[in-house]
Amino acid sequence: MSKFHTLMASAALLGAVGFADVSQAAPIHNVVLVHGAFADGSGWKPVYDRLTIKGYHVAVVQEPETSLAADIAATRRVIDMQDGPVVLVGHSWGGQVITGAGVDPKVKSLVYLAALMPKPGESTATLETMKQFPPPNNDVKKTADGAYFYLDPDKYRADFAADSPANVADFMADSQVFLAVQAFTAPVKAAAWQTKPSWAVLPEADHTISPDLQRWMYKRAGAKVTEVPGSSHTVFLSHPDLVVSVIEQAAAAP
Repeated sequence: MSKFHTLMASAALLGAVGFADVSQAAPIHNVVLVHGAFADGSGWKPVYDRLTIKGYHVAVVQEPETSLAADIAATRRVIDMQDGPVVLVGHSWGGQVITGAGVDPKVKSLVYLAALMPKPGESTATLETMKQFPPPNNDVKKTADGAYFYLDPDKYRADFAADSPANVADFMADSQVFLAVQAFTAPVKAAAWQTKPSWAVLPEADHTISPDLQRWMYKRAGAKVTEVPGSSHTVFLSHPDLVVSVIEQAAAAP
């Protein structure tokens, strides 16, 4: 082989190797955040700010919470708007939502924050009424028409955001989105975590969803779990740097 052809072959080989390394190492840059019941997307701001500073493109879903199907549809509309692969993140009820919405082919990994993680056929009601995992509080009420659930504003901080500033918890209590009763009893038809890698953050002082229930769901799913001692249900508010680090793990996974 001539010297010229040898150089060309070497350059082509190096180029191919370099391209393979870049394609394998490049992390996902799209993150879609899905809030839980009794909250809205504004609570994601500490996580949003940290991710965008790091160069991620972040989108926040505002679910109507009128039905599970409506929330999954709202999430998939936002996923469709992304320009490539997505890390899908759900908090609390948002875990029920991303479990269904995560089957979208753009979603490559899932992150559950103090979240429900059902298997097909399970609803929020199925999971939260399991006798071995009693709910940590009884402060969820129904609206006068019986169609929606809300969290008693007077108990909101203690139950939901105990380690957040009082003014933040008060704002969230007064701006909470009510969850339709029909959403509470609607089962997921498919579970994205059964075919896609998943991570979970478990706040050990959660007074909204039993930490033992969370631990059981995450172990069943084979999720990579980070437990946070002393954290309330709104771990994304009190420990945003930790939450961002877990999202980055999900984004960097092969």
